[in-house]
Amino acid sequence: PTALTAASATRAARAAHYPVTASGTGTSLFVGKVPLTTTRTARTSYLLKDPTRWGTETRDAKGQELESFARGKAFTSTTDKWGNGTVSHRDSAAVDAQYGITKTLDFYKKTFGRKGIANDGKAARGMVHFGKKVANAFWDSTCDCMLYGDGDGDMFKKPLVVLDVTGHELTHGVVDATAELEPTRVDADGNQYGEAGSLNESLADIFGSNVEFSANNAKNPPNYLIGEKLGLAQKFLRRLDHPSLDKLEGTIDYWSPQTYDAEVHAGSGVSSHAYYLLAEGSGRKTIGGFAYDSPTYDGSTVTGIGRAKATAIFYRALTRYMVSTTDFHDARLATLKAAADLYGANSTAYQTVDKAWAAVNVTVANTPAIRR
Repeated sequence: PTALTAASATRAARAAHYPVTASGTGTSLFVGKVPLTTTRTARTSYLLKDPTRWGTETRDAKGQELESFARGKAFTSTTDKWGNGTVSHRDSAAVDAQYGITKTLDFYKKTFGRKGIANDGKAARGMVHFGKKVANAFWDSTCDCMLYGDGDGDMFKKPLVVLDVTGHELTHGVVDATAELEPTRVDADGNQYGEAGSLNESLADIFGSNVEFSANNAKNPPNYLIGEKLGLAQKFLRRLDHPSLDKLEGTIDYWSPQTYDAEVHAGSGVSSHAYYLLAEGSGRKTIGGFAYDSPTYDGSTVTGIGRAKATAIFYRALTRYMVSTTDFHDARLATLKAAADLYGANSTAYQTVDKAWAAVNVTVANTPAIRR
């Protein structure tokens, strides 16, 4: 009886240690084999949930268009090994999603001290295998989570769980929690228009590319292209250095009065281009093995101040000075204020912010006296 009692006590003591943090391994679709912090719930039971990042978790929508994260199926394992790098293994897409979500959180925390998407120390969440033949991935404010489709089998042949797309979509959550930039108009098909919405898309591309640079994954080399891992015929979805090279969405390089009512993805090129010029400058260059050639509206030459400073300026502008109706001319003022705060009103950074916006035709001179 004494031995049995001791054994029972030992089992109880062991059980009391769960759940605990565990170190798993995932084999992804796009970023190779990656480490994953998971939750051990029993001796041989693991959950794809990261307790070191506020309980951030990825679940399976099971091919349904679920609007509630609670209805998603938890990913579990008996080995703490996840996925096998193929689409047929449901865990593989979850590996990419969980990796991308945690790397986005890491970028915001280590770069800006931001604790979670809303800066409230709460989990970020994602659901893969959302719906049937859904060629999209998006931040859903109702679910308060990322939703990833598996692609349509045509233009998008794999789940849309690539790293910069995750960084892009979660940044929409950051914008929701800060400036709440809203489109001016939404048509009957759900297409969005207007400069505040375009700025929202642009910031998502800017910080999405920064997530790649922060992760610095050899299987997903960082660059200023968006969606280059999606397998598209034109090799990318959008790009920051020369936005109009995108032939899918008609992204534009420079501001004009027509930009006020541009579709938001097309209009995003204006501020994305300004950011790239601020960070890297104009003209041809190769960065990390990727070739860029960024033009300017007026033929001017812009010398970049570096990605770290440019990103700090745009983040401070977003979180301190932008509001729901901020347009590109307001964004110019917001980034000038941010540059003055961070580096001084007489700094090279401040002057380059002004030059970068002028290089995409956003200036004091062409700011309309009356805006729609």
